[in-house]
Amino acid sequence: MAANTSLLFFFFASLLSFNVSTTFSRDLPESKPNTVALDVSSSLELAQAVLSFDPQTQKPFDEQLASSLPPANFTSSFSLHLHPRDSLLSSNHREYRSLVLSRLARDSDRVNSLNAKLELALGNVRKSDLRPVEIEVQAEDLSAPVISGVSQGSGEYFTRIGVGTPAKQYYMAIDTGSDVNWLQCEPCSDCYQQTDPIFQPGSSSSYSALTCESSQCTALSTNACRNSKCLYQVNYGDGSYTVGDFVTETVSLGNSGSINGFALGCGHSNAGLFIAAAGLIGLGGGPLSLTSQTKSSSFSYCLVNRDSDTSSTLDFNSAPPSDSITAPLVRNGKTATFYYIQVVGMSVGGETISVSPDLFQVDESGNGGIIVDSGTAVTRLRAPIYESLRDAFKKMTPSLRPTSGVALFDTCYDFSSLSSVQVPTVSFLFAGGKSLALPAHNYLVPVDSSGTFCFAFAPTTSSLSIIGNIQQQGTRVSYDLANSRVGFSPGKC
Repeated sequence: MAANTSLLFFFFASLLSFNVSTTFSRDLPESKPNTVALDVSSSLELAQAVLSFDPQTQKPFDEQLASSLPPANFTSSFSLHLHPRDSLLSSNHREYRSLVLSRLARDSDRVNSLNAKLELALGNVRKSDLRPVEIEVQAEDLSAPVISGVSQGSGEYFTRIGVGTPAKQYYMAIDTGSDVNWLQCEPCSDCYQQTDPIFQPGSSSSYSALTCESSQCTALSTNACRNSKCLYQVNYGDGSYTVGDFVTETVSLGNSGSINGFALGCGHSNAGLFIAAAGLIGLGGGPLSLTSQTKSSSFSYCLVNRDSDTSSTLDFNSAPPSDSITAPLVRNGKTATFYYIQVVGMSVGGETISVSPDLFQVDESGNGGIIVDSGTAVTRLRAPIYESLRDAFKKMTPSLRPTSGVALFDTCYDFSSLSSVQVPTVSFLFAGGKSLALPAHNYLVPVDSSGTFCFAFAPTTSSLSIIGNIQQQGTRVSYDLANSRVGFSPGKC
């Protein structure tokens, strides 16, 4: 009996010590093995600050241009600034919860778009199954398929590039899940609101239409011909699209140089996606992406917290940090666009969750696998993986106070009385015993300004899993295309 009393006393004393350290101390508690500290106060301060961002206070970009280089010789390293979407927009949300719900709605549209693109590539959906909407400005045989309502926009990180001669600067969304580059153009039959003036083709001396027989035109998945000129369309599967002329232009990359004869879409009819951006820069693996047209052997980015007004960089042809945690880059023979990586499992608190490694792999038909994507916010995992991960996390956090789920998050906690809290580590496991341990703020995120935090993963009914940008924030992600490796370097922004 005395021994049992001693054990009970030790248990409650330990629990009391844990609560005191997380409730009253602003200093982060000392991390124990297989745990990590979450700074609750700091996360809430960022959440409140994002509502008052003033885009007019952004520092001006260096628009000095180096000498022009043709794409075939553009092999030196160059860098562009990256900004989170909300730092460039005046927020129309009065409450942080409203902003989060808006972000999650965009994110669901984004995931639907990626899944629709994959289903088309796998032949599970035919283009004729999509309901077309005719676009007046285009040829009769070119239309924009629509399978749902118009999206609110899902570009989450922007960069600034120059287009035309003389160059004019535009904010462009970056997207590792797309290949075709495009921007909105006059005359505009249907354009969404953007931050910069819409591009005027007539004001550029380097603007040139592509012929229907050009290699760039034939590389498009959907094209048409009018008066011997190439027309393009890109459909994002969520009701968003861009349709227009496929052309070549000079694209200026800050003070790193410029690219002549760069193929991009001049969109005269665009709807839904990437509100505030002038268009999109595709970083996918297809032949029309920025990485392919510049013949880059590698690229990397570091995504700052979306609640921050700071920026980081998008780098090309630069060596990855020496401390990168690497995973094999896997190609899906059915689609060149997506960047699949070889994940063999996940762990919580140092313990591997109980799921088959096959759930992370691409099968012979092109289904399954896990991709790294810059445009998706919340990591989506196949249901058996997610449920095992969530249940393991909940089992290891019995002292955290649960609260109701929010939108697609089903596991949330009330941290309103805490300034910091100790939580189990969450890690991705790669081949060769390598693992990527995530910072706590990359998987426990605030969803309001009063202290509700949610476990930032979600299940998907699709066979495709996606590592989203919340889990990538604060980590330099390096795509070594020449050697088929993806590296992760925490803290290298």
